[in-house]
Amino acid sequence: MALHGSGFLCKVSNTVEITSLFGGSTRLLYLPKSYPIHYNVVSVSNTFGVGSSQAPEQEPCSRLRPCRVKREENNQTADVESISVDENTLNQDLKTAIQEENYVEAAKIRDKLKGLQEDNKASVLSANARFYQSFRNGDLAAMQSLWSKSGNPCCVHPGAKGITGYDYVMESWELVWMNYEFPLQIELKDVEVHVRGEVGYVTCMEFVKTKESSSWGAQFVSNVFERIDGKWFICIHHASPIDI
Repeated sequence: MALHGSGFLCKVSNTVEITSLFGGSTRLLYLPKSYPIHYNVVSVSNTFGVGSSQAPEQEPCSRLRPCRVKREENNQTADVESISVDENTLNQDLKTAIQEENYVEAAKIRDKLKGLQEDNKASVLSANARFYQSFRNGDLAAMQSLWSKSGNPCCVHPGAKGITGYDYVMESWELVWMNYEFPLQIELKDVEVHVRGEVGYVTCMEFVKTKESSSWGAQFVSNVFERIDGKWFICIHHASPIDI
């Protein structure tokens, strides 16, 4: 998620104005022409803070310094990613047991399927928790490890169109994290998780507040994960700002 509370305003073809929704300042950042700037001009109604200042120099993203945040070790327990029984196999076995009217076996398979689905949901929730841990700490290295590098991952920061492509998504995180003091305060509510085969997704209400602001920025978030070699990676993050 991007500094939720952050909105992007497209000023010129290769300059982005980042306005804090958490309070703080507005600054212009120079982006290389290869950066796919395709944001609408937006004005986020629940922007917190009105101060504005312009960076004295425009600086190419390639020279941006990493977020000055010490990486904290994640003490969360490892995901239960290794599932010995394949879900498709269980579904086929269940179908066979029902066709053969072996209802005792069918009941056992249903229990296994239910347990497998719960394990998958727990694994997706754990991946979602790691995502927010990296967001709280401004931990770019952790964020880089959590995103899928295959396909065309997409990140939609509040009030902006989507950024596609792994490298551009990572660059956008670094941009919106600049000039904030970590850790941030982030609270989640109304969390729901769903898993369909190799894809899982989490929806929730997300509330974010920086140390510089007394107000919370609120977003409705959808995080989509895909399972690659038994591990869940985020491939879509979509945050829509809302009024609170």
